[in-house]
Amino acid sequence: MSRIYDRGPPLGYEDFRLIRDLISDFCGISFGDDACYLVERRLRERLSALSITDFTEYYRYLRYEVDARAELERAVDILTTNETYFFREDYQLRAFEKELLPSIHEQCSRESNRRLALWSAGCSTGEEVYTLAMIVADSELFEGWDVRIFGNDISRRVLNVARQARYGPGSFRAMPKRFDRWLIEEADGKRSVHPRIRSMCHFGHLNLMDVNRAAIVGQVHAIFCRNVLIYFDSDSRKKVIESFYERLVRGGCLLLGHSESLLNFSTSFELLHLSSDLVYRKPSHSRSDDPLHNGKNAQYKRVETTSGGRTK
Repeated sequence: MSRIYDRGPPLGYEDFRLIRDLISDFCGISFGDDACYLVERRLRERLSALSITDFTEYYRYLRYEVDARAELERAVDILTTNETYFFREDYQLRAFEKELLPSIHEQCSRESNRRLALWSAGCSTGEEVYTLAMIVADSELFEGWDVRIFGNDISRRVLNVARQARYGPGSFRAMPKRFDRWLIEEADGKRSVHPRIRSMCHFGHLNLMDVNRAAIVGQVHAIFCRNVLIYFDSDSRKKVIESFYERLVRGGCLLLGHSESLLNFSTSFELLHLSSDLVYRKPSHSRSDDPLHNGKNAQYKRVETTSGGRTK
């Protein structure tokens, strides 16, 4: 049975393929054939906003108009889902708090480097960035250090929300009570992030496929990229992973979402078994100086891998 289009023009398969491939080349996000109706439904508003009659004309707009790049960003923003909240995937954050942060502190202290840099790649509305800052502040390991936590996203809309640092009750549904001290109650029922936490956090617009621009983040000790790469095609995923590797300091870690892995990707990462999670790690200079391999951190099981595999 055919669909009835009462709100705009239909998206034919050829136009869908062209628009889909253009978006994939632009930002790495991949849409399967079954996403045609989703793309059609969500992008109709852009045709109306631009006074465009059909998707063939919209594709030409995305390719050849002066503001084509800006329109691509708008299309990606509309097509992507930005679901997040404070302390999401708590098992991973426990491993970060109890195991990775102390080892980073020990390594930096040995090198007389009182600097901590973390990166939330694909930060959406910012809850993950502020979560990391709360964990760092609560640890009291980095008092007096230069602490910078970067959050980047391709959507300017969600970055505006992140910079405002004000959230409704739904954003705090998984937040432990002990971190409430880093929040300020607002008259409208929302809560804002404490200025001390906000001072650690820096937000910027970034397309992860733009690996040259990603260099502005600098060298970081850990990268959180959770539930982002699952939307990328294989080639784009490999390109972004290689960029992450370059951005990490020696011994730095990449933390992915629970359903993501580097399986079937040739990487130079090592796989680390923590108490409640598996993370990928850029090899350190020397095992003898590695706090994740010796002494009080001997509970870490270090697993070499050339395939980047993640096992359960």
